[in-house]
Amino acid sequence: MNRPRIAYLCDHSPLDKNLYSGGNARIYAALQAHVGDVTIVPNDWGMAEPVRKMVQALPDAITLRLRWRMHLMLQRVIARRVTRFLKQGDFDVLFGAYSLHSLAGVKVPPGMVVVYTSDATQTVYRLSDVGQAHRKSSWVSRVFETWSRGQEKQVLAGCDHLLWPSEWLRSATQELYDLPGNSAHLVPWGANIGWVPTPPPKTLASGAPLHLLVIGRNWWAKGGPMAFDTLRALRLAGVDARLTVIGCEPPDVHRNAFVTVHPQLDKAKPEELAIFQQALEQAHFMVQPSFESYGFAFCEASAYGLPSLCLRVGGVPITEGVNGHALQPGATSEDYCRLILSYLDDPDSYARLSQSSRQEYETRLNWESWGQAVAQILGSENAQSQHTMARPLVQVG
Repeated sequence: MNRPRIAYLCDHSPLDKNLYSGGNARIYAALQAHVGDVTIVPNDWGMAEPVRKMVQALPDAITLRLRWRMHLMLQRVIARRVTRFLKQGDFDVLFGAYSLHSLAGVKVPPGMVVVYTSDATQTVYRLSDVGQAHRKSSWVSRVFETWSRGQEKQVLAGCDHLLWPSEWLRSATQELYDLPGNSAHLVPWGANIGWVPTPPPKTLASGAPLHLLVIGRNWWAKGGPMAFDTLRALRLAGVDARLTVIGCEPPDVHRNAFVTVHPQLDKAKPEELAIFQQALEQAHFMVQPSFESYGFAFCEASAYGLPSLCLRVGGVPITEGVNGHALQPGATSEDYCRLILSYLDDPDSYARLSQSSRQEYETRLNWESWGQAVAQILGSENAQSQHTMARPLVQVG
């Protein structure tokens, strides 16, 4: 069978590996490697391009929400650009990633399969524990919420395949938007790093240093304070615990002689990549009770056989007792400390947890598995498009 021709649509280019935490670039590369020939759809706004440039020039805190809201409001104009591109390209698949609004108003040619993936939708995120933890409401937001939810439902209903990386998101979208059950697929995303060779076995030993790890750009959002408090609780319990922080700088109140900080590591530089790899190889637990809709760092930890301790919120890719433990919101540093101490009392149990963490990476949490699963979905008889005639995925009503 010939490789399908895929038109890749996102509001940011997948060639920029820094945007969307690197996920956009990984999805694009996995499609090209395992599914078909991928062409990037231009993400300018056509006749409304001056508006896009104006929005992009604003501070990030404003641009983050204004960009997708303005896109939905101007979809009739913006979608014409995409529709023309699709008609001229003779594509088999329109693949949308992250930016659901980019699909709004687009008219797909007859027979084209429409696929979408993301770690959340705007409304699912807003209504979840994750969104509530970061929520900054205003009268503008409240006015826009009901309308945008309707727009999301129409776009999602027009997709042939919805590839959700977590069961949390698959269940939430089915319930919130009342979508056809046969369009939703659970396809976990992978780590935002290249393939990791099998690491040396991890062991715990009484009296030996115990290493904790936090990875992320925002110390507070990643649950850094709880990780630090867990460090202190372990040391009060007589454990020689250490904490390594990668990607951000904790405030002085969350530092001591047992905390090592690498504010920023560029994995494209061999010497900095080596520091990153050594930290994951050395660590015994990634303690990251964050509020997020997925979390590539959990996949990276699993690649190194590193169990994660986190919160059971959002779509964190942690299978209980397989590649870590997800505690309920409200868990304290003493709860994390007790869990770690239980493994210190049973080193064989920890060794099994480390091994199953690596197995989870090898079988599920990598982009090769993702790409192969998507290829199978699109290669099945059910991959035929629902669209027998050109029609918009959603129009402003």
